[in-house]
Amino acid sequence: MTESTTGSLGDRVQTARADLDEHVREIVSWHFDPENGTPFWIDYAKKLDFDPRTDIQSFEDLRRFPLFEDEWLRGGPVRRWVPKAFSERPIFVFETGGTTGIPKSRVAIDDFRTDYEIFSRTLPDEHFPPGCNWLMLGPSGPRRLRLAVEHLCQYRGGICFCVDLDPRWVIKLIKKGWNEHLEEYKKHTIDQAITILKAGHDVQAMFGTPKLIESLCLALEDQGTSLAEMGIKGIFSGGTEFTPQWTRFAMEELLEGVYMTPTYGNTLMGLAASKPPTPEEGYKISYYAPQPRAVLEVVDPDNPTEVVGYGETGRVRLTTLTKELFVPGFLERDEGEREEPYDAYPWDGVSGVRPFQKLASTTTVGVY
Repeated sequence: MTESTTGSLGDRVQTARADLDEHVREIVSWHFDPENGTPFWIDYAKKLDFDPRTDIQSFEDLRRFPLFEDEWLRGGPVRRWVPKAFSERPIFVFETGGTTGIPKSRVAIDDFRTDYEIFSRTLPDEHFPPGCNWLMLGPSGPRRLRLAVEHLCQYRGGICFCVDLDPRWVIKLIKKGWNEHLEEYKKHTIDQAITILKAGHDVQAMFGTPKLIESLCLALEDQGTSLAEMGIKGIFSGGTEFTPQWTRFAMEELLEGVYMTPTYGNTLMGLAASKPPTPEEGYKISYYAPQPRAVLEVVDPDNPTEVVGYGETGRVRLTTLTKELFVPGFLERDEGEREEPYDAYPWDGVSGVRPFQKLASTTTVGVY
């Protein structure tokens, strides 16, 4: 969430931390409330040697919880994650992971809408005109991203056109070495996007991952046209394939003046916006979580309760703090460098996000 830029940065950092501590108290009290809270956390509290509702008074106090275990989100019953107060509400379930074994499941009601409404405030209207239609060029199926981007478009007054993409099939093609099939599937995906762009739907904004954006631009170039000529003015993009090198290439050679804003998001966190990359900073991309709803920390991989120094490398640790979901201390599959607060986001950020090196060799990543 973008904060006011009045007052000194130091003062706003302190205010943001105080707001976060207050938010932590509210969210912990909510999820551990015996009447309205979350069944998983109400049951889990019986194993603790402290009372979360009285003893957790600040974000730092969350370190009293053990690290959140990845396996807790695999398998059912999924309703153990639904707060009792929301038990009669329509429930979505989104999947993340699942390249091997049972995918992780995350229940949701309105969080995906709220997260993207907050992100909408960061989009400049001249590049994402209110009321324009969007193209969603990314993973579909049981993932949050498709519905979230569609809601973002609708929230801004437009209609969203979506392609069909199954990244799990892409992973299978990679693992089997079926490169010819892989290229055909990529072409199939890009063909869907070009068909939409040429159909006269007044699509002026889009979501795409770096690999798909590049493939789309090159395919359009082969046809003697470009994204700009197709009417695209703004691109919201995301994925661990965002590197300074690719960003430079995209902005200087690929996009021909089309605006692009990098993001870092996932099913558990929501969406972290970026400090605009510039040539002066070597196109470095720094991401800032939507605090206080989510907090990103860069921690020592061998001692994940310890945050590394500014500019140092570590593993990304996520804490999610919404009334729909409480996730303290989840170790992501990513690493990066810790970044200092800045004017728009008076809290820590992370740059250079990439697959965590100790997991990258055993996990197929960056498939789209």
